[in-house]
Amino acid sequence: MHGTTNTSLQRGDRKSTAPRPRILLTAHRSLLSLFFLLLTAHCSLPTASAAAWTRQPTGTMAWLRGVYFLDQNRGWVAGSGGTLLETIDGGQHWRRLYPLTKDNLRDVYFANEKIGWLVAERDVLKLKTNDEPRTYLLKTEDGGFSWRRVFLNVADVNARLVRAVFADADRGWVFGETGIVFATRDGGAHWFRQASATKHLLLGGTFIDYAHGWLVGAGATIQQTSDGGMTWQIGNVRDGDGARFTAASFVGNSLGWAVGTAGRVFATTDGGRTWFEQRSNVDADLLDVKFIDPSVGWAVGVQGTVLSTRDGGIHWTATGSSTSHALERLFFVDQNHGWAVGFGGTVLTYSQAGAPRLKS
Repeated sequence: MHGTTNTSLQRGDRKSTAPRPRILLTAHRSLLSLFFLLLTAHCSLPTASAAAWTRQPTGTMAWLRGVYFLDQNRGWVAGSGGTLLETIDGGQHWRRLYPLTKDNLRDVYFANEKIGWLVAERDVLKLKTNDEPRTYLLKTEDGGFSWRRVFLNVADVNARLVRAVFADADRGWVFGETGIVFATRDGGAHWFRQASATKHLLLGGTFIDYAHGWLVGAGATIQQTSDGGMTWQIGNVRDGDGARFTAASFVGNSLGWAVGTAGRVFATTDGGRTWFEQRSNVDADLLDVKFIDPSVGWAVGVQGTVLSTRDGGIHWTATGSSTSHALERLFFVDQNHGWAVGFGGTVLTYSQAGAPRLKS
């Protein structure tokens, strides 16, 4: 194809001997957009119906930084000052649990109704010595009624851990400053450090199974693994200069999205080896992203920003959220039930009554 293009240019304009880079870049992006359209063409989009984000009363003004649901009824949110809330009715009512800490809770995960994890961060001004760990984990085995502290007794113990992602009850990863990554294969009984491919701060990530995962962060960093983190490779983020990624979401091993500062959204169709930018039409910092299937996705950020897409991110649309508070985390159990949490004790729930499920 390139040979035919060059010949045509030489015949039509003898001063031109090579294709213009901008034309090639535009054509490349058009082909990638067409690829996404073809991937999502087999899905029938749901019909318009009553759908909205509504605020749920939580009884707290804490900055909520983590959310996890087992199903559309049972879930937890975690945040500043040791705040941990639980619901058994989809968030209509929240009750406070007591993990016996006033430290900030950065993330929450539950493997089932009994076993759960928290990432806790200590106030650096309250540390007595420089050798004290800044962050630690909390584990419960009775549904959150009691918790025990788990310190990672490894090198770089002072590195701040930011998030935790789990593939199942046994396999999990925690990560944060200086690109540090720790993993467990036995439900947290032992943690070991993995050889990360970056020294940049890691802020978000996802694993779709015990082998395939992606971590994102500062410095336009997106690193991926296909062997559970034994090895990591850096993805090629095209035109990603200055990007600071905060979260990623994948559908299968190939289709993925990453969001970050200044409303930037990037997508991949090859499992994270190469990434190209999508137009979000906002400049607010985006803090989390979740895709339910190859077509339907959501992103949230500062100033109450909520974006949605029905075509794999080719078009993003701003959606009313009824709040101006920063929304930091998203969680969906299915296409019709989701939650967003953030500053000021904010919990928003999304429901779409009567919408048909996508046909595969």
